[in-house]
Amino acid sequence: MPDESNNKMKDLGALVPQMRQWRHQLHRQPETAFTEYLTAKLVAKTLRAHGIEVHEEIARTGLVGVLRNGTSERSIALRADMDALQIEELNTFEHKSEIDGKMHACGHDGHTAMLMGAACKLADESKFDGTVYFIFQPAEENEGGARQMLDEGLFERFPADSVYGLHNLPGLSTGHFSICAGPMMAGFATFECVIHGQGGHSAMPHLAKNPIMIGNEILAGWSQVKLAIEAENQVNMEVTWFQAGEASNTIPETASMGGSVRCFDESTNARMEAEMQAVINAISTQHDVSVTFDYQVRYPVLVNDQEKTAYCADVAADLVGPHRVESDREPVMASEDFAYMLQARPGAYILIGNGEGEAGGCMVHNPHYDFNDDILELGANYFIRLVETSLQL
Repeated sequence: MPDESNNKMKDLGALVPQMRQWRHQLHRQPETAFTEYLTAKLVAKTLRAHGIEVHEEIARTGLVGVLRNGTSERSIALRADMDALQIEELNTFEHKSEIDGKMHACGHDGHTAMLMGAACKLADESKFDGTVYFIFQPAEENEGGARQMLDEGLFERFPADSVYGLHNLPGLSTGHFSICAGPMMAGFATFECVIHGQGGHSAMPHLAKNPIMIGNEILAGWSQVKLAIEAENQVNMEVTWFQAGEASNTIPETASMGGSVRCFDESTNARMEAEMQAVINAISTQHDVSVTFDYQVRYPVLVNDQEKTAYCADVAADLVGPHRVESDREPVMASEDFAYMLQARPGAYILIGNGEGEAGGCMVHNPHYDFNDDILELGANYFIRLVETSLQL
């Protein structure tokens, strides 16, 4: 925890062990996209116990807590994601997942617990003038829960002036924050390619059209596309699965493969799609086979508002000291559907250190990952300070 004598950290008292208890409860009962029923129930019950107005069933399992104080019409929204991942946990600690094939491998259990703690403290003390909207969002992982909340009128119902979120970062020391203005996290697209060849006996390949071999040619062409575009713009294209055939003596009829593309502007995304399709067209024509290609932009680039980024960096510096806040970090290739909320309202997204080594250095989306409980108090304080400085009495 920070040792600066002038830091603005609040002593959260009994809320600290309570946040740890919430976090462990959520970790033991992970729920994936749009099935966060127990998670939402815990959040709603907790907020209501502190006198916070709760609106449920937004984007199926999402909810918003509303806390008003004073007479100001100013407002702020704070967001936490609630969903887990379809990963079999390999940890052995007491609070490990009790659900086969699911775990909180990205720390959303910690994000939820931090925002719950901040909400309770703000409700109990009410040292602000205006309205706070606590957004607990489902389905951040791949399914676009933020977009669905917006489609269901999130900011029409809860008209926040600005919106803020955070994410833990393994490898960044505890007590540290990292952020940058402008594009901070990559846009995310998925693709799937199905090659319709001609099956046959492996002893007579000349009478067949092997979709696996054709797929390898397409992969080689895509690699050249990536290298060419990469020379001009940051881009990441990864094939993450390839499925074909079942028998060693049979050439399959079809082969399928897919993956993701990540980049920092729409034009690069459009170019990747067009040039990947051009490779497919050329090779499929050469081999006289049919190939289908489906390319979908799932999440836009996450763009932090410049003014709000500076504000977040200042808030973080108040808590931990300016030398522990990186305000001009390099953008990262990971993606976040909080980007949709930042398209609708000005705001910013910050990274909070989860620790190094065994304390928290295991990367997210890993079966050995665990959120670092030691940063719960700091994360809750960050949310609280955003509110109290934005909505000053």
